[in-house]
Amino acid sequence: MIPRPPKLNDYGVTYNRTLRFVASSAIAQNFTFQNLLDLVLLTTTATAPFDVFFAVKIRNIKAWATPALGSVEEIIVMFDGAAVGFVGDRKTHVGTSMGIEPAFVSCSPMKSTLASKFQVSSSAVAFNLQCSGGTVIDLSLAFRADTLGNPIPAQNVSVGANVGTIAYRGLDGLATATTKLPPPNGIYTI
Repeated sequence: MIPRPPKLNDYGVTYNRTLRFVASSAIAQNFTFQNLLDLVLLTTTATAPFDVFFAVKIRNIKAWATPALGSVEEIIVMFDGAAVGFVGDRKTHVGTSMGIEPAFVSCSPMKSTLASKFQVSSSAVAFNLQCSGGTVIDLSLAFRADTLGNPIPAQNVSVGANVGTIAYRGLDGLATATTKLPPPNGIYTI
């Protein structure tokens, strides 16, 4: 007897990755799930990039900030939840420098919140970040690909992108020339 083929529970691609950003100036802003999905793009034309992934989940955020001699630095991360569709737990995670030791924060959204689940591209706030220039941010994310083939355009157009390549954006979703949180040097950014 030939057994029937077993069922397939999932055909989508899941990709876990830690992405690094360095603040070029002071930051105090919200970051949306759309910003997170716009981090990894496919350039279909010189001006129209699309998200490679369909959904994203925050696994962990780590950040380091070194103070100037004789001063104090703080890093504040909050998984915000004041908007409709309550996403985060509104807990404030604060790291403060002491002497020459850098400020450090390592935090994850609570498991019972929507911020800890896979989210599609939307303007819902994923987290709020406040830090000084020079802060290093490591963002550990889990991405899911769309098995239905529905392309999602990036929120901002690109200029002169190499067609058919994977490209990266700053954490704020802005192009390389204007982002305050660029990815590391040496990778292709638009």
